[in-house]
Amino acid sequence: MSKQPTIKATEAELEILNILWAQGPATVKDVHEKLSLTKDAGYTTTLKLMQIMLEKQLVSRDASSKKHVYTAIVNQEQAQGQMVQRMIETMFNGSAMQLVMQALGNHKASDTELDLIREYLNKKTKK
Repeated sequence: MSKQPTIKATEAELEILNILWAQGPATVKDVHEKLSLTKDAGYTTTLKLMQIMLEKQLVSRDASSKKHVYTAIVNQEQAQGQMVQRMIETMFNGSAMQLVMQALGNHKASDTELDLIREYLNKKTKK
C-alpha cells in the first residue's frame, strides 16, 4: 500500500480548500467572495494563493473557458487526518488523549456531539 503524499497547506490555503470542499469547483471570484465574508483579503491575494496552491498540487485548474475554474484535488478527510496527526505529534507529545481533553475543555460540545463521541468510542473498544 503506497503512502499518501503529505499535505502541506498554510492556514490561508486551508480556508480556500474548505470553500472548495463545501461548494465544489469555483472561480477565484467565487472563492474571494466567500473569503471576504470573514476576512479582509484583496482579490489579487486570493488569486496568488490559488496559483501557489496549483503549484503545490492542492488544486487543479480548468482553463478551457475564459474563467478558470479551480477544484480541490486533495481529499478533505485525508487532509484533516494529516493535520490532526501533525498536531498530536507536535503540540501534544503524541497523546491523542491530551488533544481530545483540550478540545472538549475548550469547546462546548452539544449533547448530540457527545452521544456521537460515546458511540464512536464504544465501536472502537469493541474492535
